[in-house]
Amino acid sequence: MTARAADPLALDFVRFAVEAGVLRFGEFKTKAGRMSPYFFNAGLFDDGAKLGALGSFYARRLLQSGIEFDMLFGPAYKGITLVAALAIELARLGRSVPFAYNRKEAKDHGEGGSLVGAPVRGRVLIVDDVISAGTSVRESIALITAAGATPCGVALALDRQEKAVENGRDADHSAVQYVTRELGLPVCAVATLADLLQYLAPDAALRVHAAAVQAYRDRYGV
Repeated sequence: MTARAADPLALDFVRFAVEAGVLRFGEFKTKAGRMSPYFFNAGLFDDGAKLGALGSFYARRLLQSGIEFDMLFGPAYKGITLVAALAIELARLGRSVPFAYNRKEAKDHGEGGSLVGAPVRGRVLIVDDVISAGTSVRESIALITAAGATPCGVALALDRQEKAVENGRDADHSAVQYVTRELGLPVCAVATLADLLQYLAPDAALRVHAAAVQAYRDRYGV
């Protein structure tokens, strides 16, 4: 089998996430109840420098993807900072686009409603960290379509490339594949689990984690 070509942007992102302490190794229970040997916590992009670098990674991957969009949408809560960081970086690169996000609970005072930011219209790109079950994406699609706009794609930091869980059982597809196949939206991820494995293999200090991550992928991967 031909070895997968290295993706420099993805490998740089994995390195950045590991050094920032956002991507960690050990034993972590996932939302699906699995014990994962790694954990990606986007909430730990918790200062200006990290968030600015993250926005740069998102912007470069998005511009590479060719996905056409008119504005950005960040689902609460993590998506709020992510969409802002991406909008700032796109503006720095010469493309200023509006963005919006949602509240978990609608306000009944002030401007009211559940949407905050620019009016939701045109082709709307959803910005999130990972997709575990696709719930956040489906909720975002409902909000966007209710506003009269068109969801046009999803931008992620990391694609875990693992089977989704449906009705307590492993599905034959990942949450990302569900979004692309069933919901019809293109997904661009800065990095994937395959990129993480490529990063771990040659690093003597991190190689100890590679076997556990590979075993996890062999069991749950798609």
